[in-house]
Amino acid sequence: MKFIFLGPPGAGKGTLAAKVAASYSIPHISTGEIFRGAIKAKTPLGLKVQAIIDSGALVSDDITIELVKDRLSQADAQNGFILDGFPRTIPQAEALAKILDIDAVVNFDIADNEVVERLSGRRVCKSCGQNFHVAFMPPKTEGICDKCGAELYTRDDDKIDAITHRLEVYRDQTAPLIDYYRERQKLTDIDARPATDVIMASFEKAFPKN
Repeated sequence: MKFIFLGPPGAGKGTLAAKVAASYSIPHISTGEIFRGAIKAKTPLGLKVQAIIDSGALVSDDITIELVKDRLSQADAQNGFILDGFPRTIPQAEALAKILDIDAVVNFDIADNEVVERLSGRRVCKSCGQNFHVAFMPPKTEGICDKCGAELYTRDDDKIDAITHRLEVYRDQTAPLIDYYRERQKLTDIDARPATDVIMASFEKAFPKN
């Protein structure tokens, strides 16, 4: 099946995408992976993207769409795929529709206040990079890594102001997309609040494997 995954930062979309990709034997394709792959392969488009990124500019829709089109034409994507991070806008969705027909758009739904709780509670070890969470997976000693004893810290993008900004950007960009795909009867909402295994079970019920 050909999926698009939507969901705010902190919804656990990446974790779910990895599980679905393994279970359904389809690739999980993010825009970051597409960009990195093209740059590493030094394709003409990849060299163009590298130059744009090096200059500090944003990669245009036209180039992004060409890269997505090229990636989706590769052999591993012929039996289906998960698109993550694309499309981000209605024009991108319309351009994608001209390339191929998507089977389903999955919206991993979670309230903003729950995202803030999830992300703002994350703590990372300064030395070994181990992750903890003040509510869900606290360290044995507050502020100290269980693994190596080094200090834990809050990443800048896990601070409440940064999370709020990321959510505002996501909602501004993605709300129109949710409506766009709902109108086309492509959208399925899945509750992103429970544990990963529960969400995965909901997904497999909504999209039975052939």
